[in-house]
Amino acid sequence: MQKIIVASNNLHKISEIKKLLEGLEFEVKSLKDENIFVKVVEDGKTFEENAKKKASEIAKFLKQRGEEQFIVLADDSGIAVDYLNGAPGIYSARYSGEHGNDAANNKKLLEGLRGVPREKRGARFICAIALIDSEDTYTAVKGEVQGKIMEDLSGNGGFGYDPLFYYEPLKKTFSELSSEEKNEISHRGIAFKMLKERLSRYI
Repeated sequence: MQKIIVASNNLHKISEIKKLLEGLEFEVKSLKDENIFVKVVEDGKTFEENAKKKASEIAKFLKQRGEEQFIVLADDSGIAVDYLNGAPGIYSARYSGEHGNDAANNKKLLEGLRGVPREKRGARFICAIALIDSEDTYTAVKGEVQGKIMEDLSGNGGFGYDPLFYYEPLKKTFSELSSEEKNEISHRGIAFKMLKERLSRYI
């Protein structure tokens, strides 16, 4: 079975990606699963630049280790809020200053929007995926979904900014959606639908 190494150790993200790739003949592995402890500095100016850099550096490491057949998948995603001129954007995971502190990131976002009326709280979730295989073939896709930022956290599911991101068609935050609902309409779900077509050549 062909192996896809996801350039992440975020358990929530790995779980979502495994579900999104269900039905395809791939074995999905995290960096930890593969004993890869490469620290990649995400200094790109766009989500795609960051995703491409992560995928490239992990692919380079695998080649140096002697691996001959692999696919590296890197995902860089975040939220862009209209009222904040697109912030936090590529800094979404470290918006509060500490990488991956969801509670602190959500708190800072709410503080930045305090008193802002609902009609001005528009936002987009964005996901860029970069794929690099052992032959250095590069593929990139991007998914986006529109929503609004709530004034309070709502829901127990998901991760990151999901408790604040309200999806109007289903009248729920991303944290209130089932995993099936979220994967169907989310930025990551949209990107993976496009990616599946590209992955078919490996099967």
